[in-house]
Amino acid sequence: MSSPALECIDVSKTYVMGRDIEVKALKNVSLTILRGDFVSIVGPSGSGKSTLLHIAGTLDKPTSGRVMVDSVDVTRLSENELSVFRKNKIGFVFQFFNLLRNLSALENVMLPMLLSKRYTVKEARLKALHLLKLVGFPEDRLRNPPSKLSGGEQQRVAIARALANNPAYILADEPTGNLDVSSSAEIIAIFKLLNSFGNTIIIVTHNVELAKITNRILFMNDGRIFEEAPRSFLERIPMDEESIKLKKKIQLDLLNLERENVERLFKNRAISGETYEKALKSIDEKELRVKL
Repeated sequence: MSSPALECIDVSKTYVMGRDIEVKALKNVSLTILRGDFVSIVGPSGSGKSTLLHIAGTLDKPTSGRVMVDSVDVTRLSENELSVFRKNKIGFVFQFFNLLRNLSALENVMLPMLLSKRYTVKEARLKALHLLKLVGFPEDRLRNPPSKLSGGEQQRVAIARALANNPAYILADEPTGNLDVSSSAEIIAIFKLLNSFGNTIIIVTHNVELAKITNRILFMNDGRIFEEAPRSFLERIPMDEESIKLKKKIQLDLLNLERENVERLFKNRAISGETYEKALKSIDEKELRVKL
């Protein structure tokens, strides 16, 4: 059985809006997201979806309860510790992309790797190129700033950026909410592909078509969570065999780059033997899944 990527244990969140006014946004929510899972969270406005997303992203802390990310109790971390943890363990994809306007598409993807100090500039650039190719970003626009990219292209950059530091999971907030129908379908296909390669993805959405392709749908209402039976993967988004073959090759190339990076870090004594072994095991598991 897969180990948990995210666990919320009896999580409650109460906001004090004014004198004697309290809003209970979450009420004893318990949730487990396993590694490799693909989950959508749906519900009406005011149901607690955004609050749960903020807590799962370590952007906010619960009033009570515990939150475990990759087996680390993040409710015990300081704000400085959370900032570092968040950059390295959680990949964010937002409705309005949140790309840095003064950086090119390629530089936006490189930046998280450089900030982590785990990658050299050469390694970050090569990995960013592969990630952008994986999400179908056009090569002739790598140097373009966000202002010269379409909405769909910006979201591809945002997804590639979210993958940069091998997060425990990708947390996507209405990732198709600012896109046209055609671009939305392309982004949905990308998420489906990434999950098939072993990436854990959690999506908060109002898009029924997006929710339908996930293998679990969590319904939220009045600060509580309700779960539907797991989805089957019989409902597939069409993708031709040549395209799948190419994407698999890119993913295997990415894993090889990651293996080389881990080998360099271990050789330079930048990571412990335990971290080295854990990273290699994760890479081996992902390679096996891609080759199936």
